Amino acid sequence: MSIDTTSKAYRNRVLAVCCVASSLVPFMGSSINLALPQIAREFTLNGVEQSWLLTAYLLSTAILQVPFGRASDIFGKRRIFVTGLIIFILSTIGCGFAYNGLMLTVCRAIQGVGSAMVFCTNTAIISLVFPASERGMAMGVNVAMVYISLAIGPSVGGFITQSLGWEWVFFITAAIATISLSGAFVVMKERWAETEGEPFDMRGAVIYGFAVLALIYGLTLLPHLVGFTLIVASLLLFWFFARRELKIKYPVFNVHLLATNRIFRMSSAAALINYAATYPIGFLLSLYLQEIRVMSVRDAGLLLIVQPVVQTILSPFAGKLSDRFQPRIIASAGMAMIAVTLLAVAFIKPETPLWVLIAALALMGIGFAAFSSPNTNAIMGSVERRYYSMASATTGTVRLVGQAFSMGITTMIISLVIGAKAITPEVSDALMRVVNIVFVIFSVLCAFGVYTSMARGKR
Repeated sequence: MSIDTTSKAYRNRVLAVCCVASSLVPFMGSSINLALPQIAREFTLNGVEQSWLLTAYLLSTAILQVPFGRASDIFGKRRIFVTGLIIFILSTIGCGFAYNGLMLTVCRAIQGVGSAMVFCTNTAIISLVFPASERGMAMGVNVAMVYISLAIGPSVGGFITQSLGWEWVFFITAAIATISLSGAFVVMKERWAETEGEPFDMRGAVIYGFAVLALIYGLTLLPHLVGFTLIVASLLLFWFFARRELKIKYPVFNVHLLATNRIFRMSSAAALINYAATYPIGFLLSLYLQEIRVMSVRDAGLLLIVQPVVQTILSPFAGKLSDRFQPRIIASAGMAMIAVTLLAVAFIKPETPLWVLIAALALMGIGFAAFSSPNTNAIMGSVERRYYSMASATTGTVRLVGQAFSMGITTMIISLVIGAKAITPEVSDALMRVVNIVFVIFSVLCAFGVYTSMARGKR
């Protein structure tokens, strides 16, 4: 029985498969954060070893998204997507059966390989299946699924860890991934190989990988000298990479497109700034609520859930609006709302009424919804079909780099203000200064992001 790949039913089935795949990492990541103390006790891990459970995954995902994006254009997006899910499932099961910290860290790095293959194709497949008039709506649904996972991850992950053990966070995530894999086999009927037969630039991929490795690892080491050294080295490697890619016929990353396509360039820059300015919000407000306001983990988590819930509800509507109106207007308005709210939160004090914080988180949720799916819609709509995987991989990479940058800046401010002391209620005054300083810095950065978002030009 033949399937009409242009029908609405087919499009919705593919979107459902991609949405389930999109939910895997945010659900697992937010769940693992709560499981880390139990994992550390069982394997007697120190702070550095715990951080590598997160860093190993981050590095492998960031390094490989762009190369796998190019590979998916040559060998087919369906093949890379399915292979990525298989690798993710097997490595996730391996995490659950890990018998020491080293095995768990290695399995987390392999998880990153699978995630890179899924993420570089996920948005590209949605863009290929849906017409331009419906793309924003589809992006909004996909973004909403991500934030549903982020919202339920802490509570569900905490329940699983407490009731069954941390291993079951991985086993249940693997089961969800298996649902997406089964759907991909049944539903996806196209190969989506736009540049089949072209050669793969392995040398360029290696140079790019070392550049990303040096950048992200360097950001995690700030404010130490070795961190600044690695960042400078990464910039030199990126310069060398860009020069090389401009000269060859089949680059792993089309630098010429980045240089000449203003909408793609400025939209990607806006995404980078957005992630860099907003990623530490949950981390800092969690410290503020628990260490300064002395709230329980449960109560702090319930309060912080406001922002992802609002974004989940509004993202599909924002995406649909970007199908009808210029995405830069909607995205820029969202970024402006985030900038103003960050500035307001920068002046919170220990005695600030909780309703003020709840209102601020709700406004941030509106701003995130207005920015995320319209901006992604603008990025995917600014390139030809043959570049969808590259655009999708670029979006994923700037997200990870932005997150690493924001945590690097936050860690540096904490180091300068608090030093090497443990973060406890005893250093609440210093922690309050950190919260105020960081939110001022990121509100200014977000304001610059509004200019970047508007400067992309019309679709």
